[in-house]
Amino acid sequence: MKYLSEVHAADLMEQAKVASLYTYSPYSHFAVGAALLTKDGKVYTGANLENASYGLTICAERTAIGHARAAGAGPIVAIAVWSAGESLSPCGACRQFILEFGRDIVVVFKDRGQNIQKTAGELLPFAFDESDLI
Repeated sequence: MKYLSEVHAADLMEQAKVASLYTYSPYSHFAVGAALLTKDGKVYTGANLENASYGLTICAERTAIGHARAAGAGPIVAIAVWSAGESLSPCGACRQFILEFGRDIVVVFKDRGQNIQKTAGELLPFAFDESDLI
């Protein structure tokens, strides 16, 4: 399975939308939610968490991955990211973070209102990974 069916992608996006209701974004007022699907069919969610020291802000994708790992989740199959805007894809830091858990993870995001699916490897083709470590 390279990508999710349109129905599964839409369902994961809907769960990411619900997760965005739990954002902590008092500075940007930019609510983002993420929903992560594991190989065993479980879904873990996350929302962006801002901080007055902006560099300490945590994106929704990284929150969802942390939530899943802390719960002992199995391998990640897909992650969806949602915001109210017409377009949103994971930032560079999140692309790198997602890729750490697998190049084949499906990332679902919006571009001009349409759900797009790419693998983590497609989103970050020249990623820094374990092969770069000495």
